[in-house]
Amino acid sequence: MADKKVALVIGAGDATGGAIARRFAREGFVACPVRRHADKLEPLAAEIRKEGREVRPFGVDARDEEQMIRLVDEIERDIGPIEVAVFNIGANVRFPVHELTTRVYRKVWEMACFAGFLMGREASRGMVARGRGTIIFTGATASIRGGSGFAAFAGAKFALRALAQSMARELGPQGVHVAHSIIDGAIDTAFIRDNFPERYKAKERDGILDPDAIADAYWAIHVQKRSAWTHEFDLRPWIEIW
Repeated sequence: MADKKVALVIGAGDATGGAIARRFAREGFVACPVRRHADKLEPLAAEIRKEGREVRPFGVDARDEEQMIRLVDEIERDIGPIEVAVFNIGANVRFPVHELTTRVYRKVWEMACFAGFLMGREASRGMVARGRGTIIFTGATASIRGGSGFAAFAGAKFALRALAQSMARELGPQGVHVAHSIIDGAIDTAFIRDNFPERYKAKERDGILDPDAIADAYWAIHVQKRSAWTHEFDLRPWIEIW
């Protein structure tokens, strides 16, 4: 176990999160992808194992403090040190403000911000003790600009960005690299393919974000030398209007 290093990915879906888990697994990390329901991680786990890499999937509700504490404790104790922790939960919903219920608003905040706080707090404990580690929070256009109908999503993503900034200032001098990405544009997912077929056609000319390319950028952040750390980086297709 001493030679193993772990990449924890909270919100390892079928696109970006899964690509990030695969990317770090290829670099020799034990990938620990997390979703609320572990059975949904089996295709990703099977793919990583097929490549001869190591993966330990977990079914955890990232909004639950006790579950997150147990998750990090178990990984650190039984698998290896968490060298990289990526928070990738989206929670992108759209509601006119007068139709936005308190339940939805609170749920979006819990998913897209509070869960990020729990991951960052718990994962950083071991990193600070070791004097090294990388934490990356996945943001969106809504992290810097609220849009019509996105009061809940933008509110949560703004808060996640502030969390990342605060943690970077606090933990950077202790050796922990905290970064925040702004993903600006459609990602190559089944949702975009099925619901926005015209936009999906832009894939033919690299006009939507490739999850594997996003994962490459996350890897590049992790291997940066500390004399030139990036805190915030934005990723968008070359044709995106911004």
